[in-house]
Amino acid sequence: MAEYELDCLGEACPVPLMKVEKKMNELEVGDVLFVAIDHSCAMKNVPEWARTQGHNVDIDEVDDGEWEVVIEKTK
Repeated sequence: MAEYELDCLGEACPVPLMKVEKKMNELEVGDVLFVAIDHSCAMKNVPEWARTQGHNVDIDEVDDGEWEVVIEKTK
């Protein structure tokens, strides 16, 4: 299992989602991607997309209006 970070701070939809999709395609099963997000639209779309793909998702609010989305690749 490897861990990767993706900084999407200051980026509006659909850029964070596109970056996450691309990065997830590069990862192996069991790898974890930590995504930093500060845009409410991306905060909704990124976890929703990851869950529909069957990945495990956890969300932590690290600051007011700033989140870390943790996505574990499951397939």
